[in-house]
Formats: sequence, structure tokens, C-alpha cells
Amino acid sequence: MKWHKFTLTTTTAAVDLVSSLFDEIGIEGIEIEDKVPLTEAETKGMFIDILPDMGPDDGVAKVSFYLEDLSDLDRIQKEIDEGLEELRQFVDVGAGTMERSETEDKDWINNWKQYFKPFVVDDILIKPTWEEIPREHKDKLLIQIDPGTAFGTGQHETTQLCIRQLRKHAGQGAKILDVGTGSGILGIAALKLGAGEVFGTDLDENAVAAVKENLEANNIPAKQFQVVQGNIIEEKEIQDLAGYGCYDVAVANILAPVIILLQKEIPVHLKKGGVFITSGIINTKEEDVKKALASNGELEIIETAYQGEWVSITARKL
Repeated sequence: MKWHKFTLTTTTAAVDLVSSLFDEIGIEGIEIEDKVPLTEAETKGMFIDILPDMGPDDGVAKVSFYLEDLSDLDRIQKEIDEGLEELRQFVDVGAGTMERSETEDKDWINNWKQYFKPFVVDDILIKPTWEEIPREHKDKLLIQIDPGTAFGTGQHETTQLCIRQLRKHAGQGAKILDVGTGSGILGIAALKLGAGEVFGTDLDENAVAAVKENLEANNIPAKQFQVVQGNIIEEKEIQDLAGYGCYDVAVANILAPVIILLQKEIPVHLKKGGVFITSGIINTKEEDVKKALASNGELEIIETAYQGEWVSITARKL
């Protein structure tokens, strides 16, 4: 089945009014494309280290919607034309032209699953819950993951770097703080490696459900892995829930700018001698993170590891 895509070229100044017009007409769901730079608030919590260069803002915006059934198209088109004429009295709607194209009816939420296959990190097998265990890897430590709509399959270099550091530092019965837990893969890996309990935080509410499902898939009791939605950098309630001076290991596979902020908060949650494992750091940001960690008198960098263009930096609380 194919969907019919309709794209209106307008201006960034008119986007909100055009969006309201589409809503009034009965169009459900739109997408907006423009070159307006994202604000700091908009990028907060995004799993993106380097945003693509879209070029300077040219004031042009494209507003698209999709239709499966075209039986009502004449009415929709007529109401859009009339609505645009009315809006022209108040705002520059730009070209106001409409383009039509077709797109495949795909299951976008699940389409990525075809690319997530079992793989190994040293002697650990990480596989999606819907795949069989490869015969040649039956003797490996097994972690089963279904990220759902949360972040983290384990395939990315940064996750693998963190898992290797967890093997070194998450000793038997260790207490782990997992910041930006996503699918829970790092916390689950720590528990599989012998850790005693994990406290995870994430900005995305989907992480709570994803961790619950992945704990069940790995036969791990829910009481061993508590996860909450919130920002440990800014929210006192989350900081209090995490607790102070009680963790052997804190791990954060996020972004360099977030790690730079986290280095101020994490030490109060670590035991003396506890370690802070970081990754999600593109190599061009390595020195920025190291400078921030070095500026914190409670932390000393003890190891830097690399995989591809990604970096993991581990520090110890003095």
C-alpha cells in the first residue's frame, strides 16, 4: 500500500498558522522542515553529538501531510487554498505551492529491526529478543535486548566501550548509577557481570517501560534495577532518589556536552574510590571532556579507550 504525501512550501513565519489551518481542516499529523537553528532547550536530551549543517536559515518551511484515501482530496485542497488566501492578509505565506508524491506504507517503528542482529562484545553475546542464539555463541554470556522506542541496542561503539569498562570496574555486588539508561543495556550488562543493583535515570519516559521488558527478557528481578524518568543534573527529587555517596560505579553513555555538566553532579553520588565511566564522546570533543573532568578536584582520569572515532573516559573519585 502507498501513502500520498502532500508538501506545502511556505515560510517559517507562517508555519504555526498553516499548522492550525491543517488541523482545522481535519488533517491528522504533519511534519515540518525548515533551517531554523535548534535552541539549547530543544536539543536538550537529544542523542545527537554533531547536528548536520543545514545551511543558513532562508525563511522557507515545508509542511507535509499524508493521505491514504483520496476521496476527500477536492474538499481538502479547496479549504487549503481558501485558508491560504485568508492567511495572506496577515502573514507572508511564501510560495504557497503544493507538491504531491507517493511513499511506501512501512512500519517505521519496527523497520529498523531487520538491521539489529546478534553480535558479540568480547565474550558477551548481545542479541535482539526476537532472534535465536547463534550456535557458535551458545557458550557466551547472554544479554537480550529490545529497545522498543528507547535508545540503545548495544551495537554502537560507545556502548561497547562502556561495557568493557563495566567489566573492569563493576565488581561482585557493585552498586551502579546508570545515567541516560535508555533500553537499560548497560545496567543489565553490569548485573550480568555480577553487580548487585542498578539505579537508572532517563529523560525519555519510554525508557521505564523498555527497562522493565528487558529485565524480564533476561530473567532479572525488577528489584535489582530501578529506573526513573527525570534529569539528575537539575532535579533535586531525582538526585535524592538516587542517593548520595553510595555508588561504586556511575556510567553515562550520552553526549560530550552532557558529560561536561554531569561531572559536577556525579561525584556526590559516588563512594570514595568509585569510578565514573563515560562515553558518547566523538573524538573531536575528547579534550573538552578531559578538561572538564580535570577541573573537578574530586575526580582523576584513570583511563581513556577508543573504538573507531569514539572515546570512553573513565575517572575515579578521590
